[in-house]
Amino acid sequence: MLDLKREIQTTAHPSLRVCGARFDLMPEGAAWLADERLLVVADLHFEKGSAFAERGIALPPYDTRATIARLEALVAKLKPDTLVALGDSFHDMKAAERMDAEDAARLARLSRSLDWIWIAGNHDPVPPRAFGGAVMEELRVGPLTFRHEPRAAPATGEIAGHLHPCAAVRVRGRRLRRRCFASDGTRMIMPAFGAYAGGLNVLDTAYDDLLPGFGFHAWMMGARTVIPVSAARLEGD
Repeated sequence: MLDLKREIQTTAHPSLRVCGARFDLMPEGAAWLADERLLVVADLHFEKGSAFAERGIALPPYDTRATIARLEALVAKLKPDTLVALGDSFHDMKAAERMDAEDAARLARLSRSLDWIWIAGNHDPVPPRAFGGAVMEELRVGPLTFRHEPRAAPATGEIAGHLHPCAAVRVRGRRLRRRCFASDGTRMIMPAFGAYAGGLNVLDTAYDDLLPGFGFHAWMMGARTVIPVSAARLEGD
């Protein structure tokens, strides 16, 4: 049950299980698999701001810097052995060319400080090699499969991104819409981590073959914690 008072007072990170594997969910939009010391993020979309600027849409050019700073803080706090970025880490194939030199240096230092795995996405099927790390179509760890684009159910153990899930709920007459993790216990669809990434409501028809019916929860991101909300309580856009 979504409780704004609880959100304000609670700082512990809730957890969910996917095929028995326990993930701690971070309000920044990352998932922490403590047993493997593995941190998961999705859809970083580095240089989305500069891509829009090239098309004449003015956005502050600091999205990459903000996203890297949040990643640095999580890595410093959790000290993972491995980080998995679930695709669309770069907004397009020229993102690295547009990246500020200081931002590029920070990302390179961060990606070389641990085992970093770039999962290929539809925006970046060939992530730039300049930042080190390994590039994979998907990664298997025990019962889990990490990939970019979720596949139609059943996809047991799948951890994916791509759809940028968001959820909306009404609390005391106020409508709240937040990025969210979506899970039915057999799979998890990760929220977008990138500062400028948008969101697609989990009740959209795009999820029909992924999370059929109302047997799932949206784990909505608050400022200090993540709160599970039953699909039956959610509102569409």
